[in-house]
Amino acid sequence: MEFKSFMETALEEARNAAARGEVPVGAVVVSASGEVIGRAGNRTREDNDPTAHAEVLAIRAACAHLGAERLSGCALYVTLEPCPMCAGAIAAARIARLYYGASDPKSGGVAQGARVFAHPQCHHAPEIFDGIAEIEAAALLRDFFAARRC
Repeated sequence: MEFKSFMETALEEARNAAARGEVPVGAVVVSASGEVIGRAGNRTREDNDPTAHAEVLAIRAACAHLGAERLSGCALYVTLEPCPMCAGAIAAARIARLYYGASDPKSGGVAQGARVFAHPQCHHAPEIFDGIAEIEAAALLRDFFAARRC
């Protein structure tokens, strides 16, 4: 099976989040057969919910679509390195592969900071691929925060 990236769909979700005044992070869950089964952008402000990160919302949508609490064999594309909370959700959902764009030195939980998947208490760690569309993902975030400081 030929590899197809779904990062452009995640970037679209990030742009939609920015248009709503949310931090521009987007996420997409793709089934083993290549079907998008969950997608979301951040909605923490809109939903008044600190857990409404793009990854968590996309995972919830994918689980609802499949009618299951596990997403074995699925891939998650996200524009920003997941935070520790989202990394925990990724592990709990048993996501097989994680693709992310920009690294997050301040709040990341995968390669930065907590490094959730490296802990012995982590019951599942996905394959990780970073730097996918990193320049565009980082530019979305940089432009969003620059505009808010004006």
